[in-house]
Amino acid sequence: MTAISPLRDFIVEFTRIHASPLPTPALQTKGASLLEKLISRDDWLPEEFARPSPERYSQYLLHCDPLERFSIVSFVWGPGQKTPLHDHRVWGLIGMLRGRESETQFVRDTDGHFHATKTRFLGPGEVSILTPDVNDYHLVANAFDDQTSISIHVYGANIGGVARATYDPDTGQEKAFISGYSNEEIPNLWDRSRERKAA
Repeated sequence: MTAISPLRDFIVEFTRIHASPLPTPALQTKGASLLEKLISRDDWLPEEFARPSPERYSQYLLHCDPLERFSIVSFVWGPGQKTPLHDHRVWGLIGMLRGRESETQFVRDTDGHFHATKTRFLGPGEVSILTPDVNDYHLVANAFDDQTSISIHVYGANIGGVARATYDPDTGQEKAFISGYSNEEIPNLWDRSRERKAA
């Protein structure tokens, strides 16, 4: 079993800063630094939360705060997989663990239509910040057609239970959805005996 202690350490530290009276931008900045540290190594994500699906990208829950103030998920992208244009309605952090993602940002005009503004690429170790009403509309894709990519996301809610929407970029038509998660079980973060056996 892979030593999962880096994820546990991230959760402990992020819970501490979340409990402090920080405004959201400061929380995101500090959280982004913690996420950069987490994704600086690629030896802690258990295999069952890194498996691609041939049908669509997978969103595996790694941890949800007991009060649903934040959640951590691994997004696993099979070759060429992508999301529709969508929103989040909560703040978010995206950290690239493995492979490469393209992220195309959109703005919505007063008529409800969407316009792509820029596309950026995230490589291993890089972090992107999402903020509602600033850069919350985007389309994300695996930048590779021949390999899996994995990103670690932190959201300001239980993202699998948030009512959100996808959009047709040409018509602006909105479709409500709640994403849920791809997994039925979450990682066992707290059994340190497994790490001793692996040492």
